[in-house]
Amino acid sequence: MIKTVRIGIIGSGGIAHAHINQYKRLPNVQIVGVADVVPGKAKQFVDSLSLTDTQAFEDHRKLLELDLDGVSICTPNVSHHVTTVDALRAGKHVLLEKPMSVTLAEAVDMVKATKESGKILTIGFQPRYDPNMKLVQDIVQSGKLGKVYYVETGGGRRRGMPGGTFIRKDLAGAGAMADIGCYSLDMALNAMGYPRPLTVSSFTSNHFGTNKLYHPEADRFEVEDFGVAMIRFENDLVLQFKISWAMHMDTLGSTMFLGTDGGLKVNPAGTGNWSGVWDGKVGDLTLFHDFMGQPTSTPIPIIEHTQDLFFEKVRDFVDAVSEGHPAPIPGEQILIQQAIIDGVLRSSELKREVAIELPY
Repeated sequence: MIKTVRIGIIGSGGIAHAHINQYKRLPNVQIVGVADVVPGKAKQFVDSLSLTDTQAFEDHRKLLELDLDGVSICTPNVSHHVTTVDALRAGKHVLLEKPMSVTLAEAVDMVKATKESGKILTIGFQPRYDPNMKLVQDIVQSGKLGKVYYVETGGGRRRGMPGGTFIRKDLAGAGAMADIGCYSLDMALNAMGYPRPLTVSSFTSNHFGTNKLYHPEADRFEVEDFGVAMIRFENDLVLQFKISWAMHMDTLGSTMFLGTDGGLKVNPAGTGNWSGVWDGKVGDLTLFHDFMGQPTSTPIPIIEHTQDLFFEKVRDFVDAVSEGHPAPIPGEQILIQQAIIDGVLRSSELKREVAIELPY
């Protein structure tokens, strides 16, 4: 008999609808409760989806008192830390939307709570479920490129600035770097096995977000809409990271892995003002190498994949909870990314290179 997995949802904003829609596709999932700090919002959410057997709460701690196996955390970034730690300490498995946290100290605390509780914390990077992302990882780690010494990743939307909680520093913590830049970092770092970062030098700006010509909430825009950083890792590896919510350009370029024996170029999928970043599928892949002493480029066929990546993320979490698997995308790994983003923001503020310090 298939075990029923009892799930709670913390936060009932837009992304919570995506989680609910995917959970409803799984016959062994029961949505037990929803919590939202805004009075009446969780009840409205539950009623709008006709979740007749689902309880609504205004305090996530009351939700965590229920008999739950796991929770999806869909709150603004600033609440990721407290809701995750509370859930883990209450003995619940956690699927957390990206970015992991606002600060590095919060991420460290979350990983500590994971280890102490014995429960899993998995972070919501659904692009990893595109088989072409796995293909990128396989190529980079196969040795085909030789020693990889330089990586360039990022991307940028010509126009794609969100509003609301995304642009408030007290709720989001950061802007484009954390919102869409985290996808770019995960794609590149995961392909390389998440190497240990040492230093970062960065620059950020918000020329578009604070301009009423480009954003209707310019007076309330508090985070960066553009950023670029050079990150140094162990083993003489450097990574150039760049991201933009808005710009006067069609692209910030491809993701590139340069190695001593070959190079790999990766383009994102999609077209239009909101495309150009790594929050979806891979567009195309090209391997650059020498053949018979001549520079050669070889297109790599894209693997067709029709499955919904968000569904695969949710299903993988449910399977891990039901069958006792490890976290599909563990918080211990994404903590490294959080350390980089923390360093990027510190370097930009101080206008100099800073050290990246990991707790282990």
